[in-house]
Formats: sequence, structure tokens, C-alpha cells
Amino acid sequence: MENVHFLAFFVLLAFTSSFVPLQDFCVAIDNTNLNVNGKFCKNPKYVTADDFFYRGLNIPKPANNQVGSTVTTVNVDQIPGLNTLGISLVRIDYAPDGGQNPPHTHPHATEILFVQEGTLYVGFITSNPNNTLFSKILNPGEVFVFPIGLIHFQVNIGNTDAVAFAGLSSQNPGVITIANAVFGSNPPINPFTLSRAFQRDLNVVKALQGKFSKY
Repeated sequence: MENVHFLAFFVLLAFTSSFVPLQDFCVAIDNTNLNVNGKFCKNPKYVTADDFFYRGLNIPKPANNQVGSTVTTVNVDQIPGLNTLGISLVRIDYAPDGGQNPPHTHPHATEILFVQEGTLYVGFITSNPNNTLFSKILNPGEVFVFPIGLIHFQVNIGNTDAVAFAGLSSQNPGVITIANAVFGSNPPINPFTLSRAFQRDLNVVKALQGKFSKY
């Protein structure tokens, strides 16, 4: 029994110690010849303050597109110094009267959203079988959390522009926009499969695939 306890302690120690940083930072450097989970570190001798810096999140971005929003991403691709630090940031600009960040997920991160301007209807949906919707109407200064991997959305329900900022718990949160992924995949999902899954006429599914396809 003593050996079992020792083994369990050893496994726990190995697991927890794997998250302890071994250096102050690991500024990302591109290496196109190798594919790793993350990015390689720049030699610390060549690291500068610019590796931890980004300019421009104060600048509004036009949201005159099909969904009525524009997301400005600040992750490890924009700030190499974020590599291994498990954090990133976005700015979201929403058009008036229904501009939205449509239902999507971040497979690698939890998100915390802060509203700076405007009024947003936001929410997330829990896993099967309950699929419970948790939603709120947010005003400036208010915050809402979207747990990792869950489908969530934001909609501008005001008649003026809206702006929000969000922190995410990954240097590269990833994003899967539900409609784009399902109806715009490459190659396309067999429309008969989607027709049955969504219980919609085959021609409706084909029309949606035509709308979302980029290929």
C-alpha cells in the first residue's frame, strides 16, 4: 500500500511540475520546417521590448460585413512574447441593430468579455443533453464569462456601434464558427447528412452550403 501511495504522489508531482515555467519567457520564433504544439523560443539575447508589444487596439474597425462585426486578434502571432504564457486578447466591433459575433467556440480557451460601449445580448449553451442557455444583456463596464469549448455568441441590440474586449486563456484560443464550419467545410459535408441532422429539405441545405462555401 505504501508503494501505491508513493507512486500516486510521484505521478501527481510529475503532472503539476510540468506546468512550472523553466524560464522567464519563451518569445516565439517561426520555424516552417517543424510542426510543434506551440512555437520555438527565440534566443533571449535577441529578445526586445517589441516582442511584448502591440499597437492599435484603440482604433475602431469597420463592421459592415455579413455578420456585422469585426474581431481584431492579439495572440502569439501578433505578440511573440505571449508564447507559452497562456493568454491572449481580442477587440470586437459590432455594427448597430443586430451586428453579431455569431455562435462559435474556442476549443483551447475560456473567454472573459468586457463591454466598453453599447449594449450586447450575450450567452453560451451547455453540453448535451441539457443544452441550457445562459444569457445576459450587458451594458458598458459589465463582464461575462464563456467557459472553454462551449458555443457562445454576442449580439449588439442597440442602435449605435458597440465595442467589447475579451481576454482568453490561451496564446492561441482557436475559433470554430458553427455555421461556417458545418456549411462551409472543405470538402463539403454530404448534404444528405446535414439534411437529416438539421431536419431540413435537401435544397435548403444545398443553398446554405452555397452561401457559406469559400471554395
